[in-house]
Order: sequence, then structure tokens, then C-alpha cells
Amino acid sequence: MSNRRICRRTMLRGVGAAVALPLLDIMEARQSFASAEPARTVRACYLYFPNGAADGTWGAERVGAAGRLLELNRWMSPLEEFKEDIIIPRNMWKPKGNGHGPKTATWLTGGDYDDRRIDAGGLSVDQLIAKSVGQQTLMPSLELSLKGEGFFSNSLVRNTLSWSESGPIPRDTEPRVVFDRMFRSKSGGVADRSVVDLVLEDAKALQRQASEEDKHKVGEYLESIRAVERRIQFADEHAARAATNPALSASLKRPANGIPSDHGEYMRTMFDLITLAFWSDATRVCTFMLDHGQSNRYFNFIDGVRGTWHALSHWRDASGKSDDDDGITSWDSPEQKRDMYSEVCRWHHRQVAYFLGRMKSIQEPNGKTLLDNSMVLYGSGMADGDTHAARNLPLLLAGRGGGTIDSGRLVEYESDRSLSHLHLAMLQRVGSRIGRFADADTPMSELNVP
Repeated sequence: MSNRRICRRTMLRGVGAAVALPLLDIMEARQSFASAEPARTVRACYLYFPNGAADGTWGAERVGAAGRLLELNRWMSPLEEFKEDIIIPRNMWKPKGNGHGPKTATWLTGGDYDDRRIDAGGLSVDQLIAKSVGQQTLMPSLELSLKGEGFFSNSLVRNTLSWSESGPIPRDTEPRVVFDRMFRSKSGGVADRSVVDLVLEDAKALQRQASEEDKHKVGEYLESIRAVERRIQFADEHAARAATNPALSASLKRPANGIPSDHGEYMRTMFDLITLAFWSDATRVCTFMLDHGQSNRYFNFIDGVRGTWHALSHWRDASGKSDDDDGITSWDSPEQKRDMYSEVCRWHHRQVAYFLGRMKSIQEPNGKTLLDNSMVLYGSGMADGDTHAARNLPLLLAGRGGGTIDSGRLVEYESDRSLSHLHLAMLQRVGSRIGRFADADTPMSELNVP
């Protein structure tokens, strides 16, 4: 192996493609991980889901001393294998913002929503992070969303998490668009060729001077890129087949071209893209809306579930005749409807578990995993959806923030604690020197490693 070092910002290049590299041993480091004050590359990801979660479904079955998570409850069981990697805070709330729209728009601002000025009360926490570290990456931030379903799909306030000085920041909903932003150059004529194939010669040259461990990392990384390409290609081919079959198109209610028909596949592809973005250091902060803030999506593809997500969230009325229902679906009892509501939440936990698993499988040069070096806040701006409750929000923080978070615990406050304290703690862990966020002038100290 050559002793020549390469710059952290080195990219693999080919005609029509440029691929940022993951952290490698061969790269020059501005500061050693072993120095007195280690340099950390910490990522922050915000995953938002609408319509809240029923009281009692978000938490642990068994908790040990000092709040240690011993077993998650049945509704959160898909995340069981990651209980050592997460913190579940209880009795956190948002003092401002009420209703599906404002609760969504202000989840990351901690402010109140002014619909006349289209103002969410300040910059969102992800954009403050982008101001702090965004100049070091290809994209200052990444804003993603699944394409919404239902009456409110075009509502700005229900479709915005990220806010800059100039207002709401749009989200990307098509996997191919996100992929091209990270890996495709503006050169034309190569649209049908694999990005990996385009940069392969450059990759081979790099591997000739790399260690065996770095060769493995580069190979694994390029194969992950190729896997996402295959998923996108499959989705395109599936959409094309459906378009030629009217009966199939009608039964699938196929989304617009570019969106995978399988909702779970769609979500996992977006999670793969976030993983690639963090792994390659294309960005260090991302927001991802798992649906718009008042989703009317049908989850009938889950065994035993019927009705729209928003209708299910109003679980105490099982008649099927309320304004929130579709006029077709009814339920045998409020308890049955509540269980279906919770099954939708459990299905989303399963998709998030996939994402955490991908992050945890990737080793970084400091010996830690990508998940160890990240913070993933997953939650909603609403508690129990039936009452639009603002207190005791369903929240989960995964990852160890570069070794600064003592994970594997339930943190329960005796009284309401503003979510802004958690936002401030995350801001400071990515390197921001901000000392106050919204109504919080102290960070959430309960995250700290003893």
C-alpha cells in the first residue's frame, strides 16, 4: 500500500458522475480521533410521522435501574434489537402550535405558526445545524418526504418541517431525484449507465493505494449505491408494466411516475438514500417526513387494518360516520379501531428498525458505527391523535451522538418538559455554539454520558 494520503473531500469521478467517498483510513484528518479533543463527524436526522400514537402504546414493558430499557412493549417490539441504542423520553411536549398543520410545521422550530405570514416562529433546528456544518459537505442539508396521500396532500403547513429565513423549504419525494443530486453530474448522455460503472476506473486506481480494510469499505459502499440503483430501476420497470395494464393500474392506484408502488419499498429506498448521504458525508443533517401532517393514507395492506390513518387516529368513534371517516369503513368497537391505529404505528417502527440496522452495520474509521456517530430523532408533534394531545409526545432518540449520549434508557420527567431542550442538546452535539433555542436556554442534560 502507498503511504500517500488523500484529501477528505476526494471524490470518485467519471463522465457524468461524481461519488463522494465514506471516511477512509487513507484520508488526511484535520484532527486525530485520539487527540485530547477528538474531532467528531456527527450526523442529525429527524424522522416525522403524523397523527400521533395512542396513549400507552409508546414505551417499555420492563425498565430496570436508572431507567434502563429491558424490554419494549408489544407495539414497539420491532425496535427491540435496538433498545441499547435508543432513548425514550416521556412527558416532553410542544407548548406552542396546535392542530395537525401547526404541530407539523413547528415540530423543529419550537415556535408558533402564523398562517397569515406563513411563519413557523423561526429557523428550524436542521437549518441551524446546516448553518453550522453545512459548508463542509456537498449539500448543507437534505429535506425528504414521502409523497402524501389524501385531502391535505397539497397543504403547505402540513408538508413542511424545514424553515429558513426566507420561509418553507421544499422536500424531495422521488428517490431518483435524491440519488441524482448526490451522485450525478450535469453532463448529459449517460442517463442509462450505472453511477458505479461510470466511476469504476477511478475507484480501481484508489484501491491500488488503499489498505485491505479501505478496499473493503469502498467495495461495500459502491455495492450499496448499486443496490439503490437497482431498486429505482425496478420501480421504474414496475410502473411501466402497470401503465400497460389498465386493470392492474386501477387495482394498485399507482402513484405518479417515479414513486415505487409498494409503500414499504418506497420508504426503505428513501432510508437507503439517507444512509448513503451520511456515509459519504454528502450531508450531515436530514429531515424525512414519513407522510404529510394529516395523512389520509390507507394501510389496508397491513393484515387486519382498514380505514385511513387519520380516521384511525380518532379511535374513540368506531361508527364510521364522523367527519374524519371515509363514509365507507366502520369498526366493531373503539378498542378494535385503536388496535388498528397502533398497528400502523408498529408498521412504521418496523421500517425505522430497517434504517437503524443499515446505520448500525456500517463501521467508521474511529471504530464506531454510523449509528453511534449519529442522532436520529423519530417522533410526532402530536400525542394521542384522538384528542390532538400535545403532552407526552411519542419520541425516540437513536444513536450515541459520537459517544456523547448514554443510550438504552427511558427518561421520564415528572412534569412537562419542552421538546426545545432536546433540540438544543442535539444542536450543540453537532458543533453549534448556540446557547438558546426557542423556549429552552439549557440543553437536555439527561442525554449525557456519566
